[in-house]
Amino acid sequence: MTPRDLLGYGATPPDVRWPGDARVAVSFVVNFEEGAEYSVAEGDATNEAVYEVIDRLDGIPDPCIQSHFDYGTRAGWWRLAEVFDRFEAPLTLSACGLAVERTPQIAQDAVQRGHEASAHGWRWESHAHMCEEDERRNIARTIQAIEAATGQRPVGWHTRSASSPMTRRLLVEEGGFLYDSDFYGDDLPQRVQVDGKPHLLLPYAFDTNDMHFQHTDRFVRADDFAGYVIDAFEWLWREGAARPKMMSVGLHLRMIARPARMWALERILQHMRGREGVWIARRDEIARHWLDNVAP
Repeated sequence: MTPRDLLGYGATPPDVRWPGDARVAVSFVVNFEEGAEYSVAEGDATNEAVYEVIDRLDGIPDPCIQSHFDYGTRAGWWRLAEVFDRFEAPLTLSACGLAVERTPQIAQDAVQRGHEASAHGWRWESHAHMCEEDERRNIARTIQAIEAATGQRPVGWHTRSASSPMTRRLLVEEGGFLYDSDFYGDDLPQRVQVDGKPHLLLPYAFDTNDMHFQHTDRFVRADDFAGYVIDAFEWLWREGAARPKMMSVGLHLRMIARPARMWALERILQHMRGREGVWIARRDEIARHWLDNVAP
């Protein structure tokens, strides 16, 4: 693993100049996981357990939680895509390989609209306990599924939850990846060396993320999420007058795209589009800009 760096840039962050002299580079990540979650009905030993559904069914099919996931592809993506189109806001579709293989229309539509399709693992699962052979195979299968559906090879990666000690090395060995997002430790990208080869970490965030709608003591209404994200954005925008920053907003097809929650996304985009000095960009665009313009 990359050696732990507790100081980071400290008091001397790099000289960042985003396009248009933007104060903040904003990355919207839409996670596409539907069809890649665990399901007894489809041959897995267990059902997915992370969701709003309270009852857990062990060893038998769970049509309740399965149809909750189905909502993301049947209704969610199309609603989200229309709003992002309306605000001319590019996004990164972080897609599980199996999800893309089963519903390639989602990734195809995203790319046709000008968005990025990046890799989010083969299944919606942690890599923490995966052996090297399995992990290498899953990375390759994910690349193949996205490339087969979209005609474009993914250049970004993000693991659900914890990656393994081998993940970053395997990505570099595979080649073709500009960045991974298995990094939560900064508001700016960071270059690292992995087995002597350069690699970029693009920070992701769990606080500015619609995952908290799953917990009723966190975000309940659209205003809760919109207010939190806008507060984070405003602070970074203020800092960005002197030291530009990057911000990530994490979304999920089956979560934010529920009708009552969509108001949050609309308000967030309206607010950001009403500010000068904001660059809403795909993660591959942010990665390329950083690699080309920011000194190591």
